[in-house]
Amino acid sequence: MQMTFSEEEKQKNIRSKKMLLWFAIVSMIMVFAGLTSGYIVSKKREDWVPFDLPTAFYISTVIILISSITFHLAKKAIQKDNRSMTGLFLLITLVLGSLFVYFQFDGFHELYKRNLFPSGSSSKITVSFLYVFVIVHLAHLAGGLISLLVVIYNHFKQKYNSGQTLGLELGAMFWHFLDFLWLYLFLFLYFFK
Repeated sequence: MQMTFSEEEKQKNIRSKKMLLWFAIVSMIMVFAGLTSGYIVSKKREDWVPFDLPTAFYISTVIILISSITFHLAKKAIQKDNRSMTGLFLLITLVLGSLFVYFQFDGFHELYKRNLFPSGSSSKITVSFLYVFVIVHLAHLAGGLISLLVVIYNHFKQKYNSGQTLGLELGAMFWHFLDFLWLYLFLFLYFFK
């Protein structure tokens, strides 16, 4: 069975968009590889002070993992043309993503209450690294939330169905990557105090 020209172009377009997303993901991995390398090297400094992660970061980790499940369920629902469940799971994912951001800032508040500041005369390099990790991740998560809003908008404009899921798939890939990235950072910071 031969593909028509339009089917070939469609497949080429899909591959191109996925490849662009993979390039973006690899570049983000390189940023965090550099940051974690800097963290490891800085542990040898005399002013290195280990500390416990804020409780809010534990809560946000659970939340973002659940959000990955709900995004996956949205993808499965659209593959079955179940529009109402797709919409519900996408909206739940958005709420969970927003809660993740809230708890990240709550974690910063916990650090302030412990007098752990990222800059200034009483700052510690350990805390500065933590802030950089979290803020850079939050910047990427902002992109994830924007892409999720675009996916939700397109879903309600009925652009997705069992035969056309590309936008939702790309959004899910990026969201799962952000979840994996936070889990990596959380475990890294937990075990390399």
